[in-house]
This record gives sequence, structure tokens and C-alpha cells, in this order.
Amino acid sequence: MKKSMLLITGLLVTVAVLFVNAMESENDGLEVGDVATGFELPNVDGKMVSLDSYKDAKGFVVIFTCNTCPYAKLYEQRIIELDKKYSGKGFPVIAINPNDISKQPGDAMEKMKERSSAKGYTFPYLRDDEQNVARAYGATKTPHVYVLNKEGNKLRVEYIGAIDDSPSEEADVSKTYVEDAINALLDGKKPAVTSKRAIGCTIKWKDA
Repeated sequence: MKKSMLLITGLLVTVAVLFVNAMESENDGLEVGDVATGFELPNVDGKMVSLDSYKDAKGFVVIFTCNTCPYAKLYEQRIIELDKKYSGKGFPVIAINPNDISKQPGDAMEKMKERSSAKGYTFPYLRDDEQNVARAYGATKTPHVYVLNKEGNKLRVEYIGAIDDSPSEEADVSKTYVEDAINALLDGKKPAVTSKRAIGCTIKWKDA
């Protein structure tokens, strides 16, 4: 009996691991060092926004985020501050909401417009309805950050992951991963830390 239970447990674990690996392989996305793909998505102001719209940008801070995730809300002011601090230095924030609105109605465009206006967003807040951009980048959480650096006519991925080391209280932040990465790039160097696991809510994907 014990052997049978152990065998069943082992099989279940194996199936679970294979399932997780399969899910991850479907959404591998970009890695540090890759050339990032461009995109064009609708903004809360009704206009279409693409990375090509920013002729003077030295790079971008692309952040997959949303209205509804508690982690995204905790990081909201920090995202605003990132844009205020670095957009003038050539690294603007581009926020993208990829959540399936049938599962999260609070992430619909109208709700995004309300949130952007109420919080005074200084950056585009784009809607990725088809989730093609999130999948291409390999985003899995909200928030999930990609720091891109311009190299000629290409955008190179230099950092992927968390904004900092405190997903709860800003007062507890001791390591500012995104800021450190941008500062290094502005100094003509490569970031010392190129990836940190993003902590947040799982992106609400459309059903297959």
C-alpha cells in the first residue's frame, strides 16, 4: 500500500513539474541581451503609442502592470517616481496592462483611464488586449519590468524583473534594481544586476 501511494505521489509530482515546465516554455519571451521587439498599443488618451514614437529616448522602462493587483498598487507611486526621475534623462516609463478583462473587469480601458487620471500618471498606460506583447516579452507578473537600452537602431534588454527588493513597503527598500540598472547605462556601463525575480500577481491570461 505504501509503495503504491509513493508511486502515485511520484507520478503526480512528475506531472506537475512537466505541466509547469510546459507553461513556462510557452511563455519564455525575452532574455537579458536579447533585442526587444517593438509594439504599438492604444493609450488611455485614445492615441496609439509605439517605441518608435520616442525619437530622443536612450532606452525604456517597460512595465507590465495593472489596476487590480495589490502589488501593482503598492508599486504605483514608485513607478510614477521612476518616470519623473528618468524620463528627462532618456529612459521613460511605458506601462502596459495585459490582463484579460473577462477575468479582471477592473482592468478595462475605461478603468485604466480613470486610474491614470486620478493618480496623475506622467507616462503612457497602454492596453495589451490580445496579450501579444506580454507573451513576446515573457512577462508573467504585475508588475514585471524590462529595462531596454538603445544600441543604434536596436533595443537591447539589459534588466528583467522586480523594481526593487520590497514588494510591500517602500520604506523597507534597500536595493533599487531598476534605478541601479538605468544609472549604470547612463554611465555607459552594463548593470551589475541584470535580473531579479518579479514578485506580483500572475497575469490573467485569456483562455485558450
